[in-house]
Amino acid sequence: METAQARLHTEPLTPPSPQRLLLPVAALLAAVLLWGGSFAAMRIAVAVLNPWSVMWLRMTTALLLLAPFVGKSAFAGYRTGDWKLLLPMVLFQPCLYFLLESYALTYTTSSQAGVISALVPLFVAFGAWLFLKEKINGHLITGLGITITGVIALTILDSPGSKAQNPLLGNGLELCAMVSAAINMVIVKQLCQRYNPWSLTGMQLLAGTLFFTPGLPLLLQTPSSAWTPELMFAMAFLGFFVTLGAFGLYNWGMSHVPASRASIFINLVPVNAVLIGWVILGEALSSLQLLMAGAVLIGVVFSQRAA
Repeated sequence: METAQARLHTEPLTPPSPQRLLLPVAALLAAVLLWGGSFAAMRIAVAVLNPWSVMWLRMTTALLLLAPFVGKSAFAGYRTGDWKLLLPMVLFQPCLYFLLESYALTYTTSSQAGVISALVPLFVAFGAWLFLKEKINGHLITGLGITITGVIALTILDSPGSKAQNPLLGNGLELCAMVSAAINMVIVKQLCQRYNPWSLTGMQLLAGTLFFTPGLPLLLQTPSSAWTPELMFAMAFLGFFVTLGAFGLYNWGMSHVPASRASIFINLVPVNAVLIGWVILGEALSSLQLLMAGAVLIGVVFSQRAA
């Protein structure tokens, strides 16, 4: 019997014209700009609420907004065996991805987490080579080496303090979160060939709501005095614009653009995250850390010559 993976891999997308790429590119750009702001908002939220509570509220808010528009049609394109792709899709993101990143941001700064997110395009390219049999060359390998070196140096140069309690642990968790995100993107790219990308987003939100349900009792225990305007704004931004908006827009954009091209837009996330972390949270990077951050970005740019 033909597997779901084989069916999806053998159904190529028709290359879109430049005119048809305009909206997908705009969607991808909007998604990464929102993601960049999510690091600062998450730092504000997890400083008051348990990470499980933050994620449950994010998922539930976004799901309630999307459910009326998706409903039962989410599984309209289901075929026997698709669960082998759908299950890991929702497991890696939002479940593992958000769990890892929520705890990462309790130990590291939003600026460093944003820089580490630049690894995603490299992981996506590696996953496409491993599972989709796409070619890989020396440029990608060199870029990956430069980027990992920069991330390690960035971590070592930052000692625990008021802004980063345990950068080694926090950056390690963020790195694992990026691996989960990359695996999810490779799977979503395959599934988008038959499933509506907003339906896939709905499945992810439903899985995330169920997975983070233990956060509900903790949320109910939060004193009313904790709900400052700053916290409420951060949670509204995370639920409406990041969890639903950014991931929905990215899934939709990736359904119209090759995965390697779509992943390039992730490179904008660290730049945006650093700027927002500096403006809103007062975070700063030393000269050496800025140099290492630059090395990470150079490695990512160099790796794109492999695309």
